[in-house]
Amino acid sequence: MTPRRPAADELRIGLLGCGTVGAAVVRLLRTNGEEIRRRTGLTLRVVRIAVAHPEKSRGIVFDPGVLTGNAADVVADARVDCVAEVMGGIEPARALLLDAIERGKSVVTANKQLIARHGPELFGAAARAGVDLRLEASVGAGLPVIQPLKESLAANRVSELWGILNGTTNYILTKMADEGWEFDRALEDAQRRGFAEADPSDDVDGHDAAAKLAILATIAFHTPVRADDVYREGIRRVTTQDIAFARELGFAVKLLAIARDYDGRVEAHVHPAFLPLGHPLAAIRNELNALFVRGDFAGEVMTVGRGAGGDPTASAVVADLIDVARNRSAGAHGRVGWSALTSRPIRPIEETASPFYLLMQVTDRPGVFARIATIFGEEGVSIASIVQKSRGHAAEIIMVTHTALETQMRRVLSRLGELDVLHSVRSAIRVVGEV
Repeated sequence: MTPRRPAADELRIGLLGCGTVGAAVVRLLRTNGEEIRRRTGLTLRVVRIAVAHPEKSRGIVFDPGVLTGNAADVVADARVDCVAEVMGGIEPARALLLDAIERGKSVVTANKQLIARHGPELFGAAARAGVDLRLEASVGAGLPVIQPLKESLAANRVSELWGILNGTTNYILTKMADEGWEFDRALEDAQRRGFAEADPSDDVDGHDAAAKLAILATIAFHTPVRADDVYREGIRRVTTQDIAFARELGFAVKLLAIARDYDGRVEAHVHPAFLPLGHPLAAIRNELNALFVRGDFAGEVMTVGRGAGGDPTASAVVADLIDVARNRSAGAHGRVGWSALTSRPIRPIEETASPFYLLMQVTDRPGVFARIATIFGEEGVSIASIVQKSRGHAAEIIMVTHTALETQMRRVLSRLGELDVLHSVRSAIRVVGEV
């Protein structure tokens, strides 16, 4: 039987994955489908869904034949106009989306790791096939950042963007600041509330934020930036002491994702940072995400929203599906939005510069600080402020430097490690956005 030809105002969707996000997409379309049609004149209809276990109960009733355990069947189904991928992982997601594109089907994806590693390949295929590839949900879930960068700020030269791009780490750091909890307790609370996975490595070690930053930097600076190009540090070593000292000094501690256009090169790094309390990002709390962008004509623009979770991600996925449906209804296609990329070198973290905060434990006796200060002076690193707190036979030294090259600070830390009077450098955190 030949599948009926869809009306111009209908988009038939094949969904790859029906976990937290996929199920939320189905619920959203069932709940708001009539409202979407009333507002847009478009009908969005899920006709096939690929799941790992079709027999599993999901609390949602599907018509017979909608669920399948074979994702390739969804892509190949002639009824499917657009494939929405919310399964995650690199493979088989990459192969499935390339197959869909080759078959002339538009694609919507929430897969940040896939786009961060294979974005240029996928967008090149979509451009050649003349189909849409949408990815708003891949960065920030319900936080709109992709379209504003591609469209609202398209006339600007973006010089830099700063983001709090991981809700899990922001929640953990907020609890450490507000409740005085150490990292492990704050992580356990995040896991209990569903903000962190059982294995939190992707979040707390910075992989998630690095993948998102790679996507944003690619769009903002029109050059391929992959996840592996992004320097990355996580938050496991941040302590409540660091957060308390930061507050004393007028800073908040955040896991920041920073990308800059630097003299023809692009720098991109994710790491904990001391951020002045007066900076707009310092006020972003709990699981919220935010993106701060500086354009040459628009100036400073910041967007804030829920950056994770099934419902916010589904909201972005369905918004992309509506965009695809509008294009089809108008007889348009191929607005991939990731074109004219020019390869530019990545500026390594070793060449960047910033002030640094250091927390050291030393033997409390005369002459110790003089030996430490000598190392800083010989490496050309100037000390902006220093506080020493005695703890019996030991002392804590809290130090903030003036701006220093990363390579200078690494030499300082290496030489400090050789001092017999220094017990440990407990923390070394970059200071950014001085006010």
